[in-house]
Amino acid sequence: MTSHQNLDEYLTEVRRLQSAARPAGIPDEVVYPAGEITIPAHVSHWACERPDTLALAMGDTRYTYRELDEAHRRVATWMSQHGVGRGDRVAIYLGNSTEFAIAFLAVLRLGAVHVPVNPMFQPAELAYELLDSEPVLVVTTSRLAEVLDACSDRVPAIPVLLVDGDGEFSWDAASSADPYPGDDGDLDSLAALNYTGGTTGMPKGCRHSQRHMLYTVASAATATAMPYDGSYVSLCYLPIFWIAGEDLGILIPFVLGGTSILMPRWDAAQAVEAIERHRVTLMTGTVENYLELMETQDLSQHDLSSLVDPQAVSFVRKMTPEVRRRWAESVPGSVLRESSYGMTETHTIDCVPYGFAEDDYDLLSEPVFCGVPVPGTDIAIVELGTQRPVPLGEVGEIIVRSPSVTDGYWRNEEATREQLVDGWIHTGDNGRIDERGFLHYLGRRKEMIKVNGMSVFPADVEMLLAQHPAVDSVAVVPTDDPDTGQRPVAFVVPRPDSDVTAAELVTWARANMATYKVPLVSVLGSLPMTATGKVRKNELAEDAASLNAGAHA
Repeated sequence: MTSHQNLDEYLTEVRRLQSAARPAGIPDEVVYPAGEITIPAHVSHWACERPDTLALAMGDTRYTYRELDEAHRRVATWMSQHGVGRGDRVAIYLGNSTEFAIAFLAVLRLGAVHVPVNPMFQPAELAYELLDSEPVLVVTTSRLAEVLDACSDRVPAIPVLLVDGDGEFSWDAASSADPYPGDDGDLDSLAALNYTGGTTGMPKGCRHSQRHMLYTVASAATATAMPYDGSYVSLCYLPIFWIAGEDLGILIPFVLGGTSILMPRWDAAQAVEAIERHRVTLMTGTVENYLELMETQDLSQHDLSSLVDPQAVSFVRKMTPEVRRRWAESVPGSVLRESSYGMTETHTIDCVPYGFAEDDYDLLSEPVFCGVPVPGTDIAIVELGTQRPVPLGEVGEIIVRSPSVTDGYWRNEEATREQLVDGWIHTGDNGRIDERGFLHYLGRRKEMIKVNGMSVFPADVEMLLAQHPAVDSVAVVPTDDPDTGQRPVAFVVPRPDSDVTAAELVTWARANMATYKVPLVSVLGSLPMTATGKVRKNELAEDAASLNAGAHA
């Protein structure tokens, strides 16, 4: 492939490679289990096809499909009677709960717009999102309503539906309304504003439709052979206000006619009990979650054989062959893999490493191996800020085009123009597509480090350092350097039983990676984290600069 190829020629070649690379039995075309219908219509469909199948559960609260269909229709009627209509925004300011899922379905049935709000928000953060989205209703709890009250000097009064209140604006009242008879939603209207979390800048509302939601599920299910015979069961403790949690805890199970088991938060013992009790087939968590399961729970005493596709997210601790091997020994027949490559703007599931775990091919490839795009999605590597593809194997910016790419940012046309070009979302991520068509993620472009003109990718250094037996977690950031232009700085959290020093890690790095990649090292007790489990690398930047200044003193 030559550098002068246009994007169409490039895509023809890349699609051919990726089609050949897909695991056996995975088609190139998306399969829609119940047809191209709205998300609430899926619940109604399964209520007819399998009314007594468990659809949603959290603790002792359980809904069959018949009950879930009726419950969300009742709440939709109440919302409609209190002024919610097509295009109106409804803020759902809740933690993981069955009420969240029911309210989500009710909003979509009315053709209104779902605005998930982080329940950890404090007044300034909450006020920003409410002022930006202008909801006509907030669904929340009495405790969180106190945070809402603290915004009253900045935010106009908004009606509140309390899930734990009483009276006219209570969940009991909403649940007592007559079932809503119609479905006023459609696949292509605005259905959700999913705000980007990010570590810098103010959040932006990604505009998503129900078609985006449906395609995300159908393409991911097709790419990973998820069943839609009612046997799919997901365990979700990821926050469902977060778009990845929305996919796992609401959209995937309801579109597939399976079961969603929600947990309010991560708890290892509860997770084991839920997997065994409900025959969970899919769980997504951090690498740390799986390590805790293996280190604190006697898994040999439990039947976890249903968990056929456990997925890990390498936010801090990295997936390694050792972690996979330990999991396989703990849960025979279960293969632990990385989850997927994606972002809020694309509804998160764009490229999956499913089917490439044999001989740890996925984990031993150049970090971070993402596999092939889900059917219907195109991924290209281009020169920064252009649509000009780079040759296979070369590093550039990852751009994505699919039926789930955002329509743009809510009330932010400048950001929309910058990142959305001819249907392609410019991710700001570094990556490359290799000679077999596999995508490799190399970190955020703004994090790329130039050492004497050589490109150093934080993800690469992080994955290399993660191989050291004393390293528990690591985050790498750039800092300016008077001699080399920039240099990488690694903040390392050692394993609990280790007293490894920064000097020892630098010595190990010199013996195990190219000279220009060798980082300065700082050993910490913990890393600063966002609410969604990502490292706040911007907070490490000042410490990195101080560390480098000390090295030159």
